Amino acid sequence: MKVKMLSRNPDNYVRETKLDLQRVPRNYDPTLHPFEVPREYVRALNATKLERVFAKPFLASLDGHRDGVNCLAKHPKSLATVLSGACDGEVRIWNLTKRKCIRAIQAHEGFVRGICTRFCGTSFFTVGDDKTVKQWKMDGPGCGEEEEPLHTILGKTVYTGIDHHWKDPAFATCGQQVDIWDEQRTNPICSMTWGYDSISSVKFNPIETFLLGSCASDRNIVLYDMRQATPLKKVILDMRTNTICWNPMEAFIFTAANEDYNLYTFDMRALDTPLMVHMDHVSAVLDVDYSPTGKEFVSASFDKSIRIFPVDRSRSREVYHTKRMQHVICVKWTSDSKYIMCGSDEMNIRLWKANASEKLGVLTSREKAAKDYNQKLKEKFQYHPHIKRIARHRHLPKSIYSQIQEQRIMKEARRRKELNRRKHSKPGSVPIVSEKKKHIVAVVK
Repeated sequence: MKVKMLSRNPDNYVRETKLDLQRVPRNYDPTLHPFEVPREYVRALNATKLERVFAKPFLASLDGHRDGVNCLAKHPKSLATVLSGACDGEVRIWNLTKRKCIRAIQAHEGFVRGICTRFCGTSFFTVGDDKTVKQWKMDGPGCGEEEEPLHTILGKTVYTGIDHHWKDPAFATCGQQVDIWDEQRTNPICSMTWGYDSISSVKFNPIETFLLGSCASDRNIVLYDMRQATPLKKVILDMRTNTICWNPMEAFIFTAANEDYNLYTFDMRALDTPLMVHMDHVSAVLDVDYSPTGKEFVSASFDKSIRIFPVDRSRSREVYHTKRMQHVICVKWTSDSKYIMCGSDEMNIRLWKANASEKLGVLTSREKAAKDYNQKLKEKFQYHPHIKRIARHRHLPKSIYSQIQEQRIMKEARRRKELNRRKHSKPGSVPIVSEKKKHIVAVVK
């Protein structure tokens, strides 16, 4: 004789608290819940308000430098280790977990212009105003030993930047030209130049590792291939580019930080038009760095703030600033995509959360479920005017706020002048130029 039995899993109706509170089964038929949308709207509004209430992004300040912080570098294999170089020639290695300096080196005389780590994390390289490239051990010297570099290369001119290859024992420096070096040799294996002005920054592509890009003071962004003896192509902008950063997820995409307050995201296969112009800063953009996901990047500016931009948006989603923070010179996004570091010229390195309202520490499964549910609600109602206004609102320093208003007036005046010229000129004599193409002077191949 067959006997049919009902079998139920207690996890489906017993709560995690292990008390006698049982889950109430729900019927999700929309006809039984006519007020579902208004209820969800109120929940989305409350979630948006609470997100702004708990938005406290600042975590820590790393004090110890005696001069402005000029460059930062991440350890390729340790999330807790960060290197910084200052304007007095000192290099410090920090432990982010303990939030203190674990080692200090007097590396150069004058500014430390660039710092980068070897791809395996065993050593790091620095360049400075004393025309030298130095390689240092990542581990400190033994008891009684002096702090001495592993190798020292004396150059003919000042080096203004350095970056290490992502896979091979090679690195690139820039100054009057871009030099490619082998770690075992004291002379460059290749030197490339295009133009006669000084080059301020050089960066290797993390995916197509033979590609690298540089920016020069004659407003050029030049792309190179290590396998060729000559540069590939260059794009000339209206104003000088300070540095570039390659997208770690898309091989041909890079973002340039420019002196005209904007950032430009390019596809290197079509340099005549940028993919996106990112506009929110009110002073020169000095540094930029991508998140490991490749979906966002952070920029540092002379206007004493840092901003986080989505790659596909022209406006920033977040702006960070403090009363004491001065001109932000360098910025890095940590390899776990959770934190942002910035170095400014008042001798501080600051640590921020990448998501301002994110709760740190271990989350229970109910907290995770509530977080995911609130996130979906905010996405569903993100274009509602009231929720959109609350989510976008940010308190800004008076200096930045007044400059934004002034630039808005100037932009409107330029637009009105162009409309009047077009209206009172011969048809076609004043062409309509898109915002993306306005700042590109030429592309040379």
